[in-house]
Amino acid sequence: MARIETPKRIRGTQDIFGEEQRRFAHVIETFERVRRLYCFQRVDIPVFESTAVFARSLGETTDVVSKEMYTFEDRGGDSLTLRPEFTAGIARAYLTEGWQQYAPLKIATHGPVFRYERPQKGRFRQFHQIDAEVIGASEPAADVELLVLADQLLRELGIADGVTLQLNTLGDAETRDAWRAALVAHFEAHRDVLSEDSLARLDKNPLRILDSKDPRDRPVADSAPDIDAYLTPEARAFFDAVTAGLDAAGVAWTRNARLVRGLDYYRHTAFEFVTDRLGAQGTVLAGGRYDGLIGSLGGPETAGVGWAAGIERLAMLLEEPTVDQVDIAVVTENDADPLDAVRVVAGLRRSGLSVAAAFAGNAKRQVERARRANVTEVLFVGRVGVDGGTAASLKLGKIGIGPVALEDRADAVLKALSADIAVGADDAATLIGTGIALIWRPR
Repeated sequence: MARIETPKRIRGTQDIFGEEQRRFAHVIETFERVRRLYCFQRVDIPVFESTAVFARSLGETTDVVSKEMYTFEDRGGDSLTLRPEFTAGIARAYLTEGWQQYAPLKIATHGPVFRYERPQKGRFRQFHQIDAEVIGASEPAADVELLVLADQLLRELGIADGVTLQLNTLGDAETRDAWRAALVAHFEAHRDVLSEDSLARLDKNPLRILDSKDPRDRPVADSAPDIDAYLTPEARAFFDAVTAGLDAAGVAWTRNARLVRGLDYYRHTAFEFVTDRLGAQGTVLAGGRYDGLIGSLGGPETAGVGWAAGIERLAMLLEEPTVDQVDIAVVTENDADPLDAVRVVAGLRRSGLSVAAAFAGNAKRQVERARRANVTEVLFVGRVGVDGGTAASLKLGKIGIGPVALEDRADAVLKALSADIAVGADDAATLIGTGIALIWRPR
């Protein structure tokens, strides 16, 4: 018979296990804890949406829409897309699910996103993001709230050192129109030296030329006019309020006048938390204010601001998380009834103790597996002669090194098993060598 070839993992995806999974889980657990401190509600949205959700919100000229989206036609002939980011889907849900009644709405989520791009360090085709948004709040305080949340998250993850918050303003609509016109005039005067991608962006998305990585574009981009000369008094006041709020909250920031968001619905604050510890892919968290997004999806003009961060990139910056400590191991001795061990393990776990239990193997091998897992206490389940017959017995012992208060653990074991196991009045816990032996009878 021909050998069956096992399908391989798809390029750009990952199987997350062991230390990587512990890092991954630590990011999510910390995010969930911090977002609750800031009273952000958890939401979940579909993994795929109508393609129009992303084409309208991200813009047809962006690389994400033109080159990176996973788009397919379903059996009904509808064009669907795996989400490349969260914000557009959240904006869609805000409109279609009637969430306007809860505005201003503070929400957070996390999960997989999909982009067809060249896999590299910290970048995958299926990757994972955490995301936080404030919708329906036009005040600078909403921007400050999100940025302080992000700063605290990085601090509690233990990765804030070496990470810098870069901040810029994109102004209001009047500011952007004036600045855009000045940029177009500047870039038009240097068309002959721009890259092909920048020439394509010049008509529809000229702001994106400012952050081009092509060496041909850098001299022209670096000499382009800054936005500050075009800021309206209102736009300048908004940015000043954001920076004052960050200063008051003790969040360090630096101005990056070349930091942009290229689409027309972006307003005011744009930001990135960056590091030099991840090579060329130095952004670990980024976002901005998108007051025109919901309008682009057919809704009323609605303020919004948010950020997203790649879980994999954050995890790469972590120290190795500690392995969860197992409270106790249950070892089934060779003469024991396996069902006695099942009763014991179930009772201990219901009481809240974490229990390592082997599915097979003799007692010696089970103890060795517990030792390798750094378990220091073992509960042996066996049989003992009682009243001319046999009864189940428990013996609590210590392996490895480190102090173990066996008497305290014996009390905890008895309490944990009291609902499932009848311990007669004549049954007593007695010290036997380095362990504690208990005789008990199942109910």
